[in-house]
Amino acid sequence: MLDLVAVREGSTVSQAIATALQAAQKAERLGFSRYWLAEHHNMPGLACSSTAVLIGHIAAGTQRIRVGAGGIMLPNHAPLVVAEAFGTLEALYPGRIDLGLGRAPGTDQLTMRALRRNRVETEEDFPREVAELQQLLGDPQPGQRVVASPGAGSHVPIWLLGSSLFSAQLAAQRGLPYAFASHFAPRMLMQALTIYRSTFRPSAVLAKPRVVVGVPLIAAETDEEAQFLATSIYQRVSGIVRGERRALQPPLAGYLESRDPQERAAITDFLAMAVIGGPQTVAQQLRKIAETTEADELMLVCDIFDPALRLRGLEIAAEAMQ
Repeated sequence: MLDLVAVREGSTVSQAIATALQAAQKAERLGFSRYWLAEHHNMPGLACSSTAVLIGHIAAGTQRIRVGAGGIMLPNHAPLVVAEAFGTLEALYPGRIDLGLGRAPGTDQLTMRALRRNRVETEEDFPREVAELQQLLGDPQPGQRVVASPGAGSHVPIWLLGSSLFSAQLAAQRGLPYAFASHFAPRMLMQALTIYRSTFRPSAVLAKPRVVVGVPLIAAETDEEAQFLATSIYQRVSGIVRGERRALQPPLAGYLESRDPQERAAITDFLAMAVIGGPQTVAQQLRKIAETTEADELMLVCDIFDPALRLRGLEIAAEAMQ
């Protein structure tokens, strides 16, 4: 599962974080493999900006499930700081921490400048910073003058994340696992997976390609209920399209039909990989995605307004996967 830690309309950041922990605990009981948290900044409807802090909180409240970043936007941070933070997390929760890396800012241009100060990121910087982070989390080498402490020797698993072809190529070259952000940018999914798998080079950490595919999920007791609950994420996407960031809104009957054709098309494109329906529909659609993509794991993004119905949606998804 991937959690954006949505702040619901009429709720608070504290309640959003509590809801995330409840979902992680539920996911663990249901047998989910991972619970990842994303990095976003200057977005009033999301409470996931301090990603490493949240990972520690979720890991402390669970026992077995892997907890990680999906991802850390590496251009926003010095690799040494990331290595020390995730080295600390690995020391606290051994064998349970994942580090997914992205190269997007995870925010708007103004906030990006506030995060990075006067630093200008180029396309060449990301591969260099990934290599630096791999070195900092690996075993220290003779003569290495900068050592992450904690971090050195922790070997926290690194994943590369992407919504285009760049990270697919880099993950293949480095022999790293790859997660595609098809939960919001599905257009280039199959092309990216083909490139990753066909050019993959085995590494010390991975012998063969490993793929995670992001899937928006709205699961309910019936198809009709799921379509109604999905209007909360339709409203979120509309806000993104219009540049209006708000808290997660309650479902609104007839919302999609009330939008103009251009906005409806934007919502449909954004959520082209979405699985929305009752138990039978969810099972069929998840199976189809798994077969089409041959993904090793599906990473579900489930933002239902009512936290209790969200937990029920996770149960339906787990039953479908079984």
